[in-house]
Amino acid sequence: MRKIVLPILLLIAVAGGWWIYRIKSEPPTVPFAKAFRQKISNNLSTNGKVEPGEYAEVRASTQGQLQRLPVHQGDTVKQGQVIAELSQPGAQEELQSAEARAAQARAELSTLTAGGRSSDVAEINGNIAVLKKQRESAAATVDSLNRLVKKQAATAYELTQAQSAVADLDARIAALEQRRPVLVNKGDIESAQAKIREAEAGIALARAHLALNTIVAPISGIVYDLQVRAGAYLHPGDLLGSIGKADPVLVRVYVDEPELGRVQIGQPVRITWDALPGKEWVGTVEKRPTQIIALGARQVGEVLCTVHNQGYELIPGTNVNAFILTQVVENALTIPKTAVRRERGTGVYVLGKDNTVKWVNIATGASDALRVEVVSGLNEGDAVMLPSDLAIHEDVKVAPRIE
Repeated sequence: MRKIVLPILLLIAVAGGWWIYRIKSEPPTVPFAKAFRQKISNNLSTNGKVEPGEYAEVRASTQGQLQRLPVHQGDTVKQGQVIAELSQPGAQEELQSAEARAAQARAELSTLTAGGRSSDVAEINGNIAVLKKQRESAAATVDSLNRLVKKQAATAYELTQAQSAVADLDARIAALEQRRPVLVNKGDIESAQAKIREAEAGIALARAHLALNTIVAPISGIVYDLQVRAGAYLHPGDLLGSIGKADPVLVRVYVDEPELGRVQIGQPVRITWDALPGKEWVGTVEKRPTQIIALGARQVGEVLCTVHNQGYELIPGTNVNAFILTQVVENALTIPKTAVRRERGTGVYVLGKDNTVKWVNIATGASDALRVEVVSGLNEGDAVMLPSDLAIHEDVKVAPRIE
């Protein structure tokens, strides 16, 4: 039995050794990808923040309690629309007092232009009427004395006294007649007119004070940065919030300092927002940065982009993703980015005709998220080695798997 088992074990050992030798001697399977031509777009990917294209701050012009706040953060408003109302103590009473003074001044002017106060005019007219009655009686006495003097029934002295009484009454009537037109002079009317102007100015001022209690939108747009609530007490200059133009908006894009050389005015920009996945907004680069600033641990330049926002979905203050199209190359020779190595400069391992790998230095150009343009060093159809778990070096023979 032992004579049979030993040869079998020896045979198994020989077969296992031969299999291990064969496995080790076979070339390893390695993934490769071919270089081919395509349109490649070089996008600079970063982040940014939405700002209104045009905005206006809304501030209180007077002090008072915020009685009504009919708008909310994110509301769309039109220019001139009431967005807040204040309650200012004494403002309404000030207007009523000014209107009362104006009414009194107008009544006074009306009296003066009619010839004076009715009581003064009535008093003069009454006095004239009494004196005229007295004159009629005095004149009758003179007539009677004239007849009696002719008959020598009365003396000349009595007649003279009666005539003097008539003359005195005539003088008194004439004085009153002269007084009536001068009850009102030019200065009185001008003074009354001045009082009206002063009262009307008071009305205008009171109305202006009341108007300050009503705060309206200075421009049409979206309400943002609303900092107050109804019931708050405001002072002149206190900020209520801001109103910004909703379309287009500005996006302040933060570009890392080494990448700024790729950014030029007029380049297309694409915006996405994590809160609305699947949606995109497009625009253009409007202004390059004028300085480098610190943004956390980054040194960035602020690139201003104008972005269309027809649906008003991008709200000022929103943090967004930005993709600036810095370069487009038609018919570019491209390979996967993962194939590029930096061992002896920039290069790739290329599959030779005998299935051995060769190191080739290359020059790269534009790139997108997955592929990079090869400016020199490769030809169309060349197979470049992709990363694998195997340690492959130059002149190693491989079993290529084209992906």
